[in-house]
Amino acid sequence: MNLRELKIGESAIIKSVGGNGALRQHFLDMGMIPGSEVSLVKYAPLGDPMELIVSGYSLTIRLADAEKIEIENVRNTEEISEKIKKELKKDIPHPSIGEEFKTHDYHKEHSGEKVKKGKLTFALVGNQNCGKTTLFNQLTGSNQHVGNFPGVTVDRKSGSIKGHLETEVVDLPGIYSMSPYTSEEVVSRKFVLEEKPSAIINIVDATNIERNLYLTMQLLELNIPMVIALNMMDEVKGNGGSININLLEKLIQVPVVPISAAKNEGVDELIAHALHIAKYDEKPGREDFCDKEDHGGAVHRAMHAIMSIIEDHVEKADIPIRFAASKIMEGDTLVKDALDLHKNDLETLEKIVCQMEEERGLDRAAAIADMRFTFIRRICSQTVIKPKASKEQLRSKQLDKFFTGKWTAIPAFIGIMLVVFYLTFNVIGAFLQGILEDIISFITDKIDALLTASDVAKPIHSLITDGICTGVGSVLSFVPIIVILYFFLSLLEDSGYMARVAFVMDKLLRKIGLSGRSIVPMLIGFGCSVPAIMATRTLPSDRDRKMTRILIPFMSCSAKMPIYSFFAAAFFPKYAPLVMITLYLTGIIVAILLSILGKNTFFKGEAVPFVMELPNYRLPGIKNVSLLMWDKAKDFIQRAFTVIFIGTIVVWFLQNFNLSFKMVKDSEDSILAVIAGGISPIFAPLGFGNWKAVTALISGFLAKESVVSTLTVLFGGTGGIKTGLTGLSAFTFLIFCLLYTPCVAAVATVKKESGRLSALKMVIFQCVVAWIVAFLVHFVGMLVC
Repeated sequence: MNLRELKIGESAIIKSVGGNGALRQHFLDMGMIPGSEVSLVKYAPLGDPMELIVSGYSLTIRLADAEKIEIENVRNTEEISEKIKKELKKDIPHPSIGEEFKTHDYHKEHSGEKVKKGKLTFALVGNQNCGKTTLFNQLTGSNQHVGNFPGVTVDRKSGSIKGHLETEVVDLPGIYSMSPYTSEEVVSRKFVLEEKPSAIINIVDATNIERNLYLTMQLLELNIPMVIALNMMDEVKGNGGSININLLEKLIQVPVVPISAAKNEGVDELIAHALHIAKYDEKPGREDFCDKEDHGGAVHRAMHAIMSIIEDHVEKADIPIRFAASKIMEGDTLVKDALDLHKNDLETLEKIVCQMEEERGLDRAAAIADMRFTFIRRICSQTVIKPKASKEQLRSKQLDKFFTGKWTAIPAFIGIMLVVFYLTFNVIGAFLQGILEDIISFITDKIDALLTASDVAKPIHSLITDGICTGVGSVLSFVPIIVILYFFLSLLEDSGYMARVAFVMDKLLRKIGLSGRSIVPMLIGFGCSVPAIMATRTLPSDRDRKMTRILIPFMSCSAKMPIYSFFAAAFFPKYAPLVMITLYLTGIIVAILLSILGKNTFFKGEAVPFVMELPNYRLPGIKNVSLLMWDKAKDFIQRAFTVIFIGTIVVWFLQNFNLSFKMVKDSEDSILAVIAGGISPIFAPLGFGNWKAVTALISGFLAKESVVSTLTVLFGGTGGIKTGLTGLSAFTFLIFCLLYTPCVAAVATVKKESGRLSALKMVIFQCVVAWIVAFLVHFVGMLVC
């Protein structure tokens, strides 16, 4: 019987895990090993993927992958629940957060020993969604974005511990094991292995300790000083759970500190231990986790035989011997290649591993995973009493009946997004925008009057009022809309809803060649293309990453809002909401059509397997949401006074001077008219072969917001624009702005992620697509009108 045949509400024991390569290793690392218990919770609304409970946490996989996993001993999940209830009656005393416990007894005596000098570097390592970034913010005072979605950190960030300038804490992307499955996991592995931090702060989710300790076992093998930060202990205690910190520390032999990163409890104690082990280079007291008695000691004997053969090679390669031996047993080619082993050594190692497989009755990867989880289960049975179903779990279960329900999930998603856009563009955002426009208009009039009274030279007067005030001011008025949109997106992400959207949309996206995980970068793209493109690192395949990056700019980012709002208000005031929704939907439809075309041509192949953890719903933190809003508003304002400010001055200069650098009375004699006029015939079939409109498109490459400021400057205000463009040409112009090349910052991000050639291809591709679609819209419009 395979896992796909399991019914909702049933549990079973995993008999074997089929498949091969990185996906199979990932399943094993996530705890899906022979002997583990798995329960089926539900299917996605479209019937695929399925949600499972493995080792106490929620995991989603596709039906096709579930078929590769054999199960046995099927029974009703309620039987297991009764067994857990009996275990909850036991009690294990443990210190509360911040309370003194015997960890100081663990530290060695260091009288007379030299303290390590220079900067101390700490690697903050842990599973995805375990609270790393929250802890990083508490340690450093930084205000990094914290989200309730796996893979929020897509690059390493660093900062010094508050009050300790000689330190550096590096917040690494979430990683489930030292066998990286996605590109952001490679970042974490490379940093820990190659840059040799002074110490590791391993953050462990105490509510899901068995799964989290799997990574801990591998980090201990690196023989680097380490302290375990046992996070979310407040939730464990609040839900009737208990952990014997002292015994856990004794069994693992590294300091263990109970904390609540969100509440900043126990963090000072964690800092004290981290500084101590780093200064005195206190390495873990235990690296060996294979028991001589388990299954005849097959894994133990093989491990130590391999260590004796590779001993000389690991010293040259500067790789910890225990880590190298376990990776060779798993079949990790990266480590094997790095050791540069002789052909005879490789043959001997293969014989040792094959013998171990025969004795153990499991393949090499499963045997190593089982060895680690056996050790974890053994120490957890002695130190951990699992909490009863938490408030978060019960709440998530109830909310998921609606948000991931068969008939309610997709309507709920559409409804939520419509409410977000309506409140942003028509209610809250529009109201605040109106107030800011009045303030900017008042300031502009006062400056104009002051310059007139002071008899300032005409060119300077024109630059300040027509260039800077009109151009930058028109862009700044859109700050409220951008802030409000990010407020709502942040609420959705922090609550855990975004992960459900990926779960719900996976089957639908797979039909167009993408994974459900691609929905998250694309949704982020509605805010800004730059973080959205960076978020594609969380996608496990190069094909999916490239395909998603190409499609992200078709999502209407917040920088395009000023263009949409301006034209909708100027040309279609009665139908402004309809025009906005049409533009958003057009971008999505074009992305879908191109994705279908791409999966059969440039991006042939199937989307990678959908393996993702579903976090519990949590109430969004006001601090985090506020910080994100301020961060985006600050970024927008900075661009308004840097890129857009410079662009406005450049455009003003080019518009007001000719090739002889003499000021012109008519802008049609200007340098700008000559440059834009040379390429404007290309846009004539689209209905706006006007040098002024073309100039605005060029400035939009610097920053999309500057399209509005440039048009305002060139046409002399809204009235001039309405005279220069018809309703149809204005709508065609909007379509082109929607689809053509993203801003220079987004292009630079693609260059960083994929290379210069990929960035150039994307710019050309988007411009061609924008021209074709805009031409079709204009052609149909001419026929209808």
